[in-house]
Amino acid sequence: MTENKGWNFDNSYTRLPDSFYKKTTPTPVSSPKLVVLNESLAKSLGLNPQRLNSEEGTEIFGGNKLPEGSEPIAQAYAGHQFGHFTMLGDGRAVLLGEHLTPEGNRFDIQLKGAGRTHYSRGGDGRAALGPMLREYIISEAMDALGIPTTRSLAVVTTGESIIRETDLTGAILTRVAASHLRVGTFQYAAALQNIEELQTLAEYAIVRHYPEIENDEMRYGNFLYEVVNRQADLITKWMLVGFIHGVMNTDNMTISGETIDYGPCAFMDTYDTKTVFSSIDTHGRYAYENQPRIGMWNLARFAESLLPLINQDEEKAVEIAQNILEEFPKRYEANWLAGMRAKLGLFNEEDEDRELINNLLDLLYQHKADYTNTFRSLTMNRLENGGLFETKPFQEWNKKWQARLDRQEQSREESLELMKISNPAVIPRNHRVEEALTAAKNGDLTVMHSLLNALADPYDYDSIQEEYCSLPEPSNIPYRTFCGT
Repeated sequence: MTENKGWNFDNSYTRLPDSFYKKTTPTPVSSPKLVVLNESLAKSLGLNPQRLNSEEGTEIFGGNKLPEGSEPIAQAYAGHQFGHFTMLGDGRAVLLGEHLTPEGNRFDIQLKGAGRTHYSRGGDGRAALGPMLREYIISEAMDALGIPTTRSLAVVTTGESIIRETDLTGAILTRVAASHLRVGTFQYAAALQNIEELQTLAEYAIVRHYPEIENDEMRYGNFLYEVVNRQADLITKWMLVGFIHGVMNTDNMTISGETIDYGPCAFMDTYDTKTVFSSIDTHGRYAYENQPRIGMWNLARFAESLLPLINQDEEKAVEIAQNILEEFPKRYEANWLAGMRAKLGLFNEEDEDRELINNLLDLLYQHKADYTNTFRSLTMNRLENGGLFETKPFQEWNKKWQARLDRQEQSREESLELMKISNPAVIPRNHRVEEALTAAKNGDLTVMHSLLNALADPYDYDSIQEEYCSLPEPSNIPYRTFCGT
């Protein structure tokens, strides 16, 4: 065991039936080297960044030593992957345990890329530097945008190569999450056909994430309702900033309502609802416009898993679950409309608002305008940059928007402040992320740190962000992302 660096583990998941996990020790690596440490996150967890930024801390992040109190495991789960059901589990991730902060908040501490597990299914259990740094960058950007997400505490290189299409630099990411409970975790439990264990898992998830319903008589239906609401809220936030997850399998939908798994994710530049970045999503299942629908589909699979708990009468259970699932599109639509109103500085509601919003989005699509920069320009009142803003249809739309603003009680200054907190000035542009990853793989971390600095306060509208708002050079080759496995 190592000297405690502020770790305070209480591993409640290991008190569940052992069918939900396998005890697993990270596979040691030859020469771990710390690439990046998230000092602000470390402090918020009650950890000492200076002590983590040490040889011993690096040994922990590399899986060579265990922090005091950890009980490393690999979690079992299942999932519909592109619509096909598969029994799964952590094939390259090891959960060190659950860290309690000084305030009593509980977080999973997981090493991603820590070697083979019981669930590796022939894989090597390792990860490459590029995808781990991508997750670090995007997850921290998402947090700064105010979107619930897992976080990244550290990335280390392993001193070893991994073989994919070519030899790549091996790396391990330390991921921090409210938990790694997934829709797929419940699908796994349901597939075991052990009602007692399914109930144990549900009770555990309720106590951990929804303690306010712990004593409700109808708590399993209320559990479904709470997860539906959190996912509706989460996916709305994705849509409002143009985020495309890329691989919305049921094993990548959390019970806590956090965004998880940053493999083929990316942010939309030119507004097009059919945008797909993932190289393996050949049919556009997880395209930008499909994310709410897929969220609903995934939640239906969650509901199916809970049916035996919701009511002993299957028909009654189905009826209850269907009624709850119908809340998803209602909540999503209400959230999205409210969010789009805020992006346009609108405080009150009018029946014609949806038409006003949709007309603007249609103009963005027709003129191949950038989604983020269009709303940034509206917020900054910079409508002289040509393109869309010089067209007659936009000028006609702008007159209607100005008239709409005039009909509300709030001042233009108040509308401007609402727009500033609703429209990010900067997002992790795909070409900027690739630029940072390329430099990092060549040993230059300054590009990544400059990018992270610009993304740290996306609603600040600071001059430092200007260069990160530029669009990529035109290309006939569409941008593609990869899972990074």
